[in-house]
This record gives sequence, C-alpha cells and structure tokens, in this order.
Amino acid sequence: MTESASSFLAKSTIKAADLEHRRKINFNIGKYNAAVALGRQQFSDIDLARERAKNLKWRAIESLDQRLEEFESHFTRRGGKVIWAENAEEALHEIRQICVEKKCRMVVKSKSMVTEEIHLNKMLAENGIESVETDLGEYIQQLDDEPPYHIVTPAMHKSKEDVAKLFAEKLGTDPKLSAEELTLVARYILREKYVTAEVGITGANFLISDMGAVAITENEGNARLSCAWPKTHIVVVGIEKILPSLTDLALMWPLLATYGTGQRITTYNSIITGPRQPGETDGPEEMYVVLLDNGRTNLLMNAKAREALYCIRCGACLNACPVYKNIGGHSYGTTYSGPIGSIITPHLNGMKEWKHLSYASTLCGNCTEVCAVKINLHELLLENRFESVEEGDAGFGERTAWKIWRQVSLHRRLMNMGNSKMKNKMVNSLFKGWSNHRSELEFPPKTFNELWKEEQKLL
Repeated sequence: MTESASSFLAKSTIKAADLEHRRKINFNIGKYNAAVALGRQQFSDIDLARERAKNLKWRAIESLDQRLEEFESHFTRRGGKVIWAENAEEALHEIRQICVEKKCRMVVKSKSMVTEEIHLNKMLAENGIESVETDLGEYIQQLDDEPPYHIVTPAMHKSKEDVAKLFAEKLGTDPKLSAEELTLVARYILREKYVTAEVGITGANFLISDMGAVAITENEGNARLSCAWPKTHIVVVGIEKILPSLTDLALMWPLLATYGTGQRITTYNSIITGPRQPGETDGPEEMYVVLLDNGRTNLLMNAKAREALYCIRCGACLNACPVYKNIGGHSYGTTYSGPIGSIITPHLNGMKEWKHLSYASTLCGNCTEVCAVKINLHELLLENRFESVEEGDAGFGERTAWKIWRQVSLHRRLMNMGNSKMKNKMVNSLFKGWSNHRSELEFPPKTFNELWKEEQKLL
C-alpha cells in the first residue's frame, strides 16, 4: 500500500466516525441543495443547457493547441505576457522571478485552486514574501494553516463558532462576534493589504481565445481588487480553462453560478484583456498569464479520460457524493477532492500512487447526475480502476482474489458448493484485507440458481 493510500485510509476512518463533522457538512450542503433548486429555474431546459456546455467544452479541448495559441496572440497584442509552464516547478520559478524583479514583499491572492495545486504560498514564504489570501474562506483556512476543504467553499467544514474562536486566537477579537462582525474584521484587515502589495495573483474561471481575455467570476470582489490595485497582475491558470468565444460566457457563467452556489449569476464578473492601456485610469502596469500543464496533457492524450478536462470546477459533484459527505475534503490528501479529484489526480500525479482514490466511490452515479457539463464521472472512476490494473498496479493479493472469483463465478457447481456458513468462513479468512475497513462478506443461504430451480419445481 502506498503512503498516500495509507494516509487516506487513516484520515477517512477518523472523519467517517466524526458525527459533529458530518452534522456541519450536511447542514451546509443542505443549504446548497436548496439554493441550486432555485438557481436551476432560470433555465427553461437545464439538461439542454448542460448538453450544450459539454459540446462547447468538447470543441475547446479537441482544438486546445490552436485555442491557446490564439489566446496568446490576442493577449500579447495588448501588452500582456504569456508564460508556458510544463509543470509546477516551472510555474513557481517564473513567478518567483517576477516577484524578485518587482522587489515584491507582499502578494495579495484571490481564490485559486491552481495556486493551491502548485503550492504557491509555500514558495513565496520560503522566499520571504508575505502572501495574503483575500477570499474570506481562503483567509480563514490560511489563518488555521489548513488547505481548502472544498473547491468552491474552502471553509465548508467550519461553523460560525469555529471561525469566531479562530479569529480570537489569531487576531485577538471577541470570541462571541457574529458572522457579520467577523466579516467586517476580515475586510478591515484585508483592505489595507491591497494598497500595499506589489503583486496581485489570481486564477481564472475561463480563458477566452478569440479575444485573448481572462474571465473571473466571484462574489466578494477580492479578485477585482487583487488585479486592479497592485502594479503587477499574475494569472495562474490550467490550460483546460479555454473557451472559444466571448459569447460562450452567456451559457457558462450562469451554469457555473447555478451549480457552484445556486445563484442566477455571481455578484462580480470580470473580463480582463491585458494591462492598463494608454488613457485608462486603473489596472496593473504589467500583466502575466501562466498557462499551466502539470499533467493535463496526460489527460488530453487519453481518449477516454480526456472528458475530465471539461470540468468547470463548480464543486457540484463533491456536494452530491456520499463518500465526500462522510470523509470530508482533507481526507483525500490532494488539492482536488471528491469525484472529480479522484479522477484527475491519478493522471496528474501518478496512477500507482493515487489509484486508491478511484476506489473511494460507491459508483452510485450521483456525481454524473449533477455535473454541470455532463461529464460521465462514475464511468471515468471505473476507467481509472481498469487502467491501474492494466498498468500492473494491482497487488498480488488483489490479482489472486479476482482470479479465484472469476473461476468460481464462471462455474455453477463451484458457486453452489457448500453452505453459506462455510463460504463466509472461507472467504473472510482468506481475504482479511477486505474486512479491515468494511463489514465481513456474507453469502445468502442459497444462490439465485438454487432458488430458481426450487421455484421451477413448484410450478
């Protein structure tokens, strides 16, 4: 068993038994489900909208190389600079070089999962640069020295009382502050950071290839402040976020808002086409876009798994997943948790080390049912399992167990041999690893074949 798998089992075992954790998550996801039901009403045909979004992303991914070059051409024409990063190390190196050139001492960051993926904050801290998360949820997690718990709502696992206690410990505030008062405390602290930071870093929800633009959707305005106040703006974004045309946002933004938070549209929606132009009064003096691969082309090369690149990071599959709701986001041990994380992580970081995530699923199909762009998530989880076996990542015990099972299931006499007590004892003693984290296997007193024969005799 790999180190990642051992950590996953240990963490998930603890969290699954934590009833208070489950109460908080179910409460928050319950609020989300109610909001999404209302948000979906803006679409006259929600299934058609999702199907069109999937087709749109299919066209974008199938012509990804051309779209990215088109984006670069338009973006650089307006004075922007594009950096192609094959992996996290290259991305961090380039960002560090920019910060050194700008004599940067402080960075303000808006919410970005891709910067979590490359561990940007760690690199900045090692180089003596203060990095401040300006999204409230991310700021809470940063104060608590924890990674995001959820793709959309980073502090979903914390109650208001948890946040009040954290602020009291870290900021010296009254531990009995209300949610509104806690928000005002964070706003007061963060507003000072915007005007003193030399560099602002954001992610991007979409890249628009036909006009070389970065599209960002948010509810707090921290992304706008992060890219408008500092003199230098750096966008870090995965190459799969490309859209062919500006008109595509008319579908993708409301769809992302509905499945992400249950809104018709988010509060702030920004389209940024480059640094400040002559005659403009605000915006950064310089703007960089770091196009990150970091294993995404592994998915692109895989004809079946490529579909995972359609993901718009709405987080709906996490909220629907019974496994995620019981073990929580941190148990996965990776940046992207839940069903989509279980699919893409083995391809981004290595199948052998991370194949266990694809088995952390009931295959109920609820993730596929709620996906905003109709990705066949549960089928891709099965495909990952198949690929891991094909690559020889299955252990000796697992291979032996399935060989025995195959032989028995293909021979009716073997299936009917013996009574259920004997079968239970033999199987549970032979496959001890199964019952370490599950209930023991229990065979019925009679097989279906035996019951069928009895039924036919009665007739």
